Amino acid sequence: MIKGLRPLLRRSTYSGALFAYGAALASLPLLSFALLPALAWRSAPEGVQIVVVLLGWAALIGLVGLARTTRRVLVVSARRLLRVSLPEPVAVRARGRRPGDGPAGAVPSRVDRWRTPLWLLLHVALGWAGALASGVLLFAGLTLPGGWLGAEMGLSLFGRTVRVEGGWQSWAVALGCLLLAASVCVVVTKALRWSAPRLLGPSSAERLVLAAERELRLAERNRLAHELHDSIGHTLTTTTIQAAVAGEVLCADPVAARAALRSIEEASRAALEDLDYVLGVLREREAETAPTRTLADLPELLDRLRHAGAVVELELSGDPAQVQGTLSRAAYRILQEGLTNAMRHGAGGPVEVRVAATPERLELGVVNRTGDGPRTGMGPGAFPTSGHGLPGLAERVRLLHGEIDAGPDGPRHWRLAVHLPVRVSP
Repeated sequence: MIKGLRPLLRRSTYSGALFAYGAALASLPLLSFALLPALAWRSAPEGVQIVVVLLGWAALIGLVGLARTTRRVLVVSARRLLRVSLPEPVAVRARGRRPGDGPAGAVPSRVDRWRTPLWLLLHVALGWAGALASGVLLFAGLTLPGGWLGAEMGLSLFGRTVRVEGGWQSWAVALGCLLLAASVCVVVTKALRWSAPRLLGPSSAERLVLAAERELRLAERNRLAHELHDSIGHTLTTTTIQAAVAGEVLCADPVAARAALRSIEEASRAALEDLDYVLGVLREREAETAPTRTLADLPELLDRLRHAGAVVELELSGDPAQVQGTLSRAAYRILQEGLTNAMRHGAGGPVEVRVAATPERLELGVVNRTGDGPRTGMGPGAFPTSGHGLPGLAERVRLLHGEIDAGPDGPRHWRLAVHLPVRVSP
């Protein structure tokens, strides 16, 4: 019984009822326009006039519901007053527009267009029915106790009449009327909560648009995750190694220590640029220009590794300058990830980097030593692995319609080889 009374004690129940009653009051100005045909057709029977007025009133309410602003106001109000989870309405492509005219790619159906007017009609009808019923019950509950204002109530059923004139019966009936008035508020609010997601919620066309936008956001976030993994992960690896090298030679070779610290500063500045760009996109603010590092920046990347104490041997063939745009940026990230893995998991010795550019293909390779030799930098287990590096590389290469081969190359080496198709820029 106590559980059944909980809806009567919730504030949201009465805020939802006020939402319905407010719609009833807001529809009154439209009633004045709906009365005009009845006033002009005075010779019609009274019943016909009432039907004409009600139909005209409903038509005007439906026309108001067709406006986009009306739906946005109703969605915001339903979220706040009914505590219903509704997404913001999205724009859909109207019939006759070309697919490239806007971001929306769905066409609203006729049924979808009339969902909001139908909900508004239901909203107003519930508002009037609830307002009249709860108003009468509330008035009876306040005036019946003790025969205040001479009030009395009579109920006729199957030829029998029961009258409440005063005494304890009037107090009991008054309490019942107040409970019924509150119950009317519960019924009205629950009806609106049930119908709001079905009539104000996303239509089939809007669901398609929302799904497309969600897919684009996920693709962008995955791309940013790759960027963070490649750029920030590489920078943290090299700076950690450089810091260890600087600490070891600080007293014996101050010049080498200062060079390592300068390299740390340059790498950190580049990483901050990448991080600022990614955070700007994640915060959905206007994105700044994305850091564009290409194969032209490969010498700078190798210099940073050499400052960290790594021995890097570059084998370059062809003209990498013919590789432009997305492919050049992707090639830089692939080599960066391969070198990062070599620094983290290699066992010392030279790291061989190969870049071969032909008019048809771009070949990238990174070979490093493995085994029980001394690690480059911090020693075994110094760098935890996330397991995302090689899968991310494979996904990047797949999107570029290339081929990747990563694995042991003999008993003491690890080899990363990537082959990408090239389109020569004119």
